[in-house]
Amino acid sequence: MNESIKLEKICQAIEKPWSPVDVLYLNNQVIRLALFEGEYHWHIHENEDELFYVIKGSITIKRRDQKEIIVKEGEMFLIPKRIEHKPISKNKSYVLLFEPFSTKSKGD
Repeated sequence: MNESIKLEKICQAIEKPWSPVDVLYLNNQVIRLALFEGEYHWHIHENEDELFYVIKGSITIKRRDQKEIIVKEGEMFLIPKRIEHKPISKNKSYVLLFEPFSTKSKGD
């Protein structure tokens, strides 16, 4: 890589919600950028943790039988493996996802 990554440019290019774009690969990990808008389905990652970092907007993460979490711009939240979750965003929000490369970016 010979230049810095401009996340704002990538955000502007993303048109479809819930379709992450791979931004960077690092030690068997991938950093993905996604537009969150509306509700995503309940899903679970059996073998991988998933880190959400909100770069623009605000999201809510529902978890089965647990308190829902609101993650605001500049904040991050970790979903441990085997925790069923459902992300929601009332308005357009841009989120970096840090996860193992093997993670299906659309859950199960």
